[in-house]
Amino acid sequence: MEQKNFSVGLDIGTTKIVALVGKKNEFNKVEILGVGKSKSLGVHRGVVNNITQTIQSIQQAVEDAHTNAGVQITDVVVGIAGQHIRSIQHSDYITRENPEAVIDEEDIQRLIQQVYKLVMLPGEEIIHVLPQEYKVDGQGEIKEPVGMHGGRLEANFHVVVGQVSSIKNIGRCIKSAGLNMANITLEPLASSEAVLSFEEKEAGVALIDIGGGTTDLAIFKDGIIRHTAVIPFGGNVITEDIKEGCSIIEKQAELLKIKFGSAWPGENRDTEIVSIPGLRGRDPKEISLKTLSKIINARVVEIIEQVFLEIKNYGHNDQKKKLIAGIVLTGGGSQLKHLKQLVEYITGMDTRVGYPSEHLAGNTQETVSSPLFATSVGLLMNALEGAPEVKTQITTEEEGAPVKESEVEETAAVSQKRKSILDRFGEKLKEFLDNA
Repeated sequence: MEQKNFSVGLDIGTTKIVALVGKKNEFNKVEILGVGKSKSLGVHRGVVNNITQTIQSIQQAVEDAHTNAGVQITDVVVGIAGQHIRSIQHSDYITRENPEAVIDEEDIQRLIQQVYKLVMLPGEEIIHVLPQEYKVDGQGEIKEPVGMHGGRLEANFHVVVGQVSSIKNIGRCIKSAGLNMANITLEPLASSEAVLSFEEKEAGVALIDIGGGTTDLAIFKDGIIRHTAVIPFGGNVITEDIKEGCSIIEKQAELLKIKFGSAWPGENRDTEIVSIPGLRGRDPKEISLKTLSKIINARVVEIIEQVFLEIKNYGHNDQKKKLIAGIVLTGGGSQLKHLKQLVEYITGMDTRVGYPSEHLAGNTQETVSSPLFATSVGLLMNALEGAPEVKTQITTEEEGAPVKESEVEETAAVSQKRKSILDRFGEKLKEFLDNA
């Protein structure tokens, strides 16, 4: 396969690191060319705490993907999560010199860049600035101000903030693994790209991505992201609890959780018992499934209640902010038996499990379309969104076809528009890494 128009999404999780190589097929679906997966060592609750191990895990995943896809991987789009992520609401405005002129993309960019200059707490950096709705000369609820006339353009923003040190550590790992970070995206945003439909985002929906180390929440209403949060618990704490509660080793606890675990203790009869081989010739242990479910249930209830608190903080009880489409669960933790029923019971909201299969080509392997890969697929989609324009221009030059000036300019303009929101951040990071 000649090297062009493919992109790579890299999901650095607490339990696994996944590199997904893919391209768009003729039906505009994502075709997966290769998957690389490695056990994630050195990441705790979504934050890198051992750089050397993380670099090795990244290299292994990328190497795997390279072998599978048969293409050389250089640029990756990376996801960021972790307990240090928080989001704030902020409104800002600009005054335009000529109110008679039409508002264009440049004005919006100027407004967004202005928000980036907000003073954060020491050690924090703005990752995303997401406009919610605009006002032109005091007239509210405008979704698309481009093309309107007016002197004062203001907007409400959803600003996602993270710790500089954590972001830089991810950047360092990527660089040391011999890769180039094309973009960095908030993981709940990536997951929502992959599993939510446009109708759900319109109607109002909360996406809960239960990972190994963290549980991510993204709330959409009227097609716009309204709230994001990262809760520092995930599937791993459930495994820890089983390990402690049943006095077994982690590997066994994880298998027990996946094979026999249920979030609803009423499901199991007292007579159901699993026998676990003892260590080094010790007697096997007998564990009742009812006890297992009780342990899991206690922790899952805690996680869901924390998430539900965030949903309430967003103002879900408000008639205007009601989430009609309810909750979508995704991530590895969403595969726990009877979780959907428990979430419906606690929150009283409609719930479904989200699979990233909708945007994938028909012939995709079963494994990739599992909720486990929601974030990876979302990151890959993000990479494909930003990539093709620039790449096409380069390939045409390589093939020796004369490239029209205007084409290059158009391409540059499109990529510029795509880039500008995050480029400031990306460039700063690159600059920092180069100096380091």
